[in-house]
Amino acid sequence: MPELPEVETTKNGIAPLIESQKITTINIRNAQLRWPVDIKLCKKLIGLSVLSVTRRGKYLICDCGFLSFIIHLGMSGTLSVVPVGTAYKKHDHVEIIFENNRCLRLNDPRRFGCFIVTELPFQHKLLTKLGVEPLSRFFYANYLFELAQKRQVNIKQFIMNSEIVVGVGNIYANEALFLSGLHPLTPCNQLDKKQCLDLIRNIKSVLRAAIKQGGTTLKDFTNAEGKPGYFQQTLNVYGRKDLPCVECGTLLREIRVNGRSTVFCECCQQLANAN
Repeated sequence: MPELPEVETTKNGIAPLIESQKITTINIRNAQLRWPVDIKLCKKLIGLSVLSVTRRGKYLICDCGFLSFIIHLGMSGTLSVVPVGTAYKKHDHVEIIFENNRCLRLNDPRRFGCFIVTELPFQHKLLTKLGVEPLSRFFYANYLFELAQKRQVNIKQFIMNSEIVVGVGNIYANEALFLSGLHPLTPCNQLDKKQCLDLIRNIKSVLRAAIKQGGTTLKDFTNAEGKPGYFQQTLNVYGRKDLPCVECGTLLREIRVNGRSTVFCECCQQLANAN
C-alpha cells in the first residue's frame, strides 16, 4: 500500500505539472472505485483550474476554488501525468485533461482508492477524524505522552492509529520502533516522556528519509514519472525476517501485531520498563 512518503512523493511529482492548469475534460472510465465516482459532480470541475495540490495523511487534495477533488491511492493505486493521447493502461479509471495537453490519470488495479469531488474537502468525513501530521510541529513529545497514558494498547498499534498521528504505516512503524529500541508489544502507557521524544524523532527521521529517497517500492508503487522509490535499500528490519540485526547480529524475529507483519530484534528492542 502506498504510505505517507509515497503519497508525498506523488504530490511533489504531479503538483508542478497540474497547478494553475485549467481542466478541459474529465473521463471516468470506471466509476466503481471504493466509493462510486459521482460523474455529474465531476463534470462541474470542467473549466476550473487547480489552485494547489496538498496532502492530508494519505489523501491528496486538489483545490479548484469552490470545488476540490480528493484522491486516495488505496492498496495499489498510482497517479501519473502524461501527454494527451498516451495509450491507456489497464486499470486507468479516471482521467483529467488540462489545457496544457497533459492529463492526470488514476490507475487502481484493486479499486480500493477513491476520487471524490466536494466543496469542503477538509470537512469531509474521511478527513475530519485524522490526527496530527507526523512532520508538523503539532507532533511532539507531550502530545504523544499524554495520549499514550490514556490507552492500554501496544505501542505499534498506537502509532499506527490515524486518529493519533497520520501516515505512520506498517513499514515506517517497524523502522521507527527499531531505531527507538522499543519492542512493538510495549504497552504505550508504559512509555516515559524521553521515550516518546525519541520515538517522535525517529518517526520523523524515517519518514523524511523515505520522502527524500522517493518512497518505498514494494510491489507496484511508482511515482508520478513512473519511477520507483528506493527507500527499501535502507530498511533495517521490515522484510528482513531471519536475517541478522544490523546492530547486534541477532536474527530478526517476525510476529503479527493486529494482523500486520512486524519484524524486530529481541536483543535491541526491549519491552519498556521491563525488569
